[in-house]
Amino acid sequence: MKIRGLMMDPITNMPIVILKDSGSSSVLPIWVGIYEANAIALEIEKVSTPRPMTHDLIKTLLTGLDAGIRKVVVSELREDTFYAVIWVERNGELISVDSRPSDALALALRHDCPIYVDDSVLKSSKATSAVADKVNANQELKRWLENLNEEDLGRYKM
Repeated sequence: MKIRGLMMDPITNMPIVILKDSGSSSVLPIWVGIYEANAIALEIEKVSTPRPMTHDLIKTLLTGLDAGIRKVVVSELREDTFYAVIWVERNGELISVDSRPSDALALALRHDCPIYVDDSVLKSSKATSAVADKVNANQELKRWLENLNEEDLGRYKM
């Protein structure tokens, strides 16, 4: 998956990270907090901050420990909450670290590592089901999500 961009939910006014499968038309919206969305937006837009933000600090710590992030996986959807795993490699050993998807995605951007979503998450996602239901009633929503471009997403502003 790739982070397609950030947008605001017009109903809840909460940020949504849009993940899109580069090999298909699968789209997964994940609602995140404002601060987490800001961390993702800063990296998408390559904005430097005067002091390290939390995700930048983690990147520096991992580098200092001679470790790196190999991949992040949105691994589970339980009771409308997404879960993720960050796979860290150090000295040839892979270590799995439980994470919120927003933090995993912010780190994936900073480490330029692959983002995966478990098939079971895509299948059980109520958001995906809701989109699929709306698509049956209205093909326009599906086309809109699949054809989002940079101008549609605009810049995420706090």
